Amino acid sequence: METGPIVAIQAVNHWFGQGSARKQALHDITLTLGRGSFTVLMGPSGSGKTTLLTLIGCLRAVQDGTLRLMGQDLHGANDTTLVAMRRKLGFIFQAHNLHESLTAEQNVMMGAQVHPSVTDDHAGHAARHLLGFVGLADRVDYLPANLSGGQKQRVAIARALVGNPALLLADEPTAALDKDSASDMVDLVRRIGASRGMTTLLVTHDNRILDRADRILTLQDGRIVADQARTIR
Repeated sequence: METGPIVAIQAVNHWFGQGSARKQALHDITLTLGRGSFTVLMGPSGSGKTTLLTLIGCLRAVQDGTLRLMGQDLHGANDTTLVAMRRKLGFIFQAHNLHESLTAEQNVMMGAQVHPSVTDDHAGHAARHLLGFVGLADRVDYLPANLSGGQKQRVAIARALVGNPALLLADEPTAALDKDSASDMVDLVRRIGASRGMTTLLVTHDNRILDRADRILTLQDGRIVADQARTIR
């Protein structure tokens, strides 16, 4: 069984642009994420939250410093390695990114089909099981247009979890939800994470959900300016 932090970052810097237009987005980021933890990453727009999330999620190349994900050093990793690591992760985004022409079940199945060993029968079974788990057993055949915003986000959660990821990365997942739906979504992710030993890193501006976090990181101008551990009661 793997031990140690699921994410270990040491002195990571990141830039965008070239020449005189080059701008530093992250400055000397150092942090670790323990297995099974639920961490919220806060900060104003432009603070570097999404940049950091996409580096951890293998969606950008590490330019400077060390970023180890599940023991794999991502600095200098080739595209094949990055794709393989992404397949071990789950992603939830604000905009749901559901395919409008596919049912809830089919959208979730797409999350399983990135794994070559998963058959269609297994993907379908897993999709129906997870949709039931998130409270949508009676909506498996619904198209996104016939679902509420909260229900769409639950489909997105099921899709992110269908591959049984060790790490879930969520970028502003509650921004389009009302207070009750936002709370339900975060409680659901926490419960699933606790049952599976899954680590969650959630980027948000949403102060309504901070009381659900084990830890709150605050990023400002590309630097971590606060790191608060919390006890959930």
